[in-house]
Amino acid sequence: MPAEITYGSKEESEYVRKRLIEYNYENVPDELKNIYEEINLTLKDDEGNIIGGLLSVLCWNWIEVDILWIDKTTRGTGLGTQLLNQIKDIAKQKKCTFIKLNTFSFQAPDFYIKNGYKEVAVFEDAPLGSKHYYFKKKVLT
Repeated sequence: MPAEITYGSKEESEYVRKRLIEYNYENVPDELKNIYEEINLTLKDDEGNIIGGLLSVLCWNWIEVDILWIDKTTRGTGLGTQLLNQIKDIAKQKKCTFIKLNTFSFQAPDFYIKNGYKEVAVFEDAPLGSKHYYFKKKVLT
């Protein structure tokens, strides 16, 4: 069957996303259906300035941390660990079984290992000259 591949428009991309969501919905246990929630945490200093944050998504039985950022003036002070502890507590409340996240070799792989995350995959030269790490931490078993 011949097919033409083109760059998708925003509407076409949404169509494809919707079809996959429908397929996934048919194949996950009933108790996990409709479990999707953004969970975003922000750290502020005494003046109300944002000095860090964690952006994540609760999906089915896990939380995926998309971004964890701490202002360079406050790195190494435990604020990142506080954010990871908070998202772990939220994951427990939401009955998640694990948290997953990714980071680069020039970011913070040792930080995540120190906080109990286990390396599950590494891509070499992503970007060139660096590594892209994927981590997982069990929450409930």
